[in-house]
Amino acid sequence: MLMKNPFDPTAAPIDSLASEQALALERLDPEWLRQRFRQPAEWTPEFTDEHVLRDTQRAPVPASVLMPLVVRENHISLLLTQRTAHLHDHAGQISFPGGRVDPDDVDAVATALRETEEEIGLSRRHIEVIGSLPDYFTGTGFQVTPVVGLVHPPFDLAADEFEVAEIFEVPLHFLMDGANHQRRSAEFPGKPGRRTFYAMPFQHYFIWGATAAMLRNLYHFVRA
Repeated sequence: MLMKNPFDPTAAPIDSLASEQALALERLDPEWLRQRFRQPAEWTPEFTDEHVLRDTQRAPVPASVLMPLVVRENHISLLLTQRTAHLHDHAGQISFPGGRVDPDDVDAVATALRETEEEIGLSRRHIEVIGSLPDYFTGTGFQVTPVVGLVHPPFDLAADEFEVAEIFEVPLHFLMDGANHQRRSAEFPGKPGRRTFYAMPFQHYFIWGATAAMLRNLYHFVRA
């Protein structure tokens, strides 16, 4: 999740590929994932330049997103959104449903479920929360808690047309393959030096920035 972009991230050169092996399909199974979150293996989160070089002079804004893993008949897919182009924060980017913590939210899970209902119309009765990943600090000043949930069809979706331009799914096995994790770099206007970020292009969708970084941590968590 980054601010409205005065540059095109798709034009940034590919410096390298992460290139780790694809996760075994047995690990991309609902029960395996439930068990991993119940009993996590030892692992180390990966943080990008955005996280490390964030503005530490002001308190981060608490936020939460849902990583919705849709349990299809023969596979799991990840549900993502493309934000509308006019938004102030993260305009036009691929993102998880989510947003800022509301004063009435009791915890990060409540924020993620509420925002998901508001943004894409996915009722919480279809969502089985199985855990969360470490907070991710964005360069735009958000402290984001990624909440992971299994989504059980059938369900209806209804996008908030002000915030969401499109809702789509990506096979989880594609995202959990290091060969599809690109490292790119660019100079961000108003930021010192050149910064590295992850990108995971899929078809005509360009998944990058904080969304890709949080997916990298899901990969490390499940791979451990």
